[in-house]
Amino acid sequence: MIFFKKKEIPLINFFPDSFVDIHSHLLPGIDDGAKNIETSIALITKMHSYGIKNIITTPHVLGDLYQNSSDTIKDKLREVQAALQRKNITDVTINAAAEYMMDEQFSELLEKNDILTIKDNYVLVEMSYFSAPINLYEILFEIQVKGYKPVLAHPERYSFLHNDFNHYYKLKKAGCMFQLNLLSLTEQYGKGVQKISEKILKENLYDFVGTDTHHNNHLELLKKIGTKKNLEKIKHLLDNNKKFI
Repeated sequence: MIFFKKKEIPLINFFPDSFVDIHSHLLPGIDDGAKNIETSIALITKMHSYGIKNIITTPHVLGDLYQNSSDTIKDKLREVQAALQRKNITDVTINAAAEYMMDEQFSELLEKNDILTIKDNYVLVEMSYFSAPINLYEILFEIQVKGYKPVLAHPERYSFLHNDFNHYYKLKKAGCMFQLNLLSLTEQYGKGVQKISEKILKENLYDFVGTDTHHNNHLELLKKIGTKKNLEKIKHLLDNNKKFI
């Protein structure tokens, strides 16, 4: 029996030059991502080796767990930018937005227009992995009334949506854009997530992609996506991310 090896593509040739990663956790010590500035720089350096030179990192803003304010995030961003300068890493552009849990705190920030957007009026949002907010569609409506465009992080990872694919169509109809986690193309989050991500891709419901990098293991696993088949499936999404340059 003959086994054909997948046509592998080094990630340096996988990502377009102007690709922008719009979902990661690289600011030191403010969420479940990089723990210190050394880790931040190490992760950014490794991403650079993959050809990812434009980053909009998105620390969690999540209830009492990660009470990050816009000022906290901006301060940590400046710390990382200064460290990159000191190390003479000048061909990486890093900015910061946030990944907002759609909860009561987020509604208060929305009311005050205290929102860090990915760019322009695009705001990255998430839900609990266990259930959607009771007032999910009211929140999505309010986001848009305020002039923002909601980008839902990793819709494939909300297992409570998997049993009825119509949920995804309903979210799209409600004005929600979708961001695919690149590791969902692997079994990193389980076969169920991988399977539903393939279906969302097939239905052409995704708008953007992100690495959702938290630590070095994520970046090691990212190498697995480098196949010709995957590139063909998501090339249009990689190109879409250029709009955030």
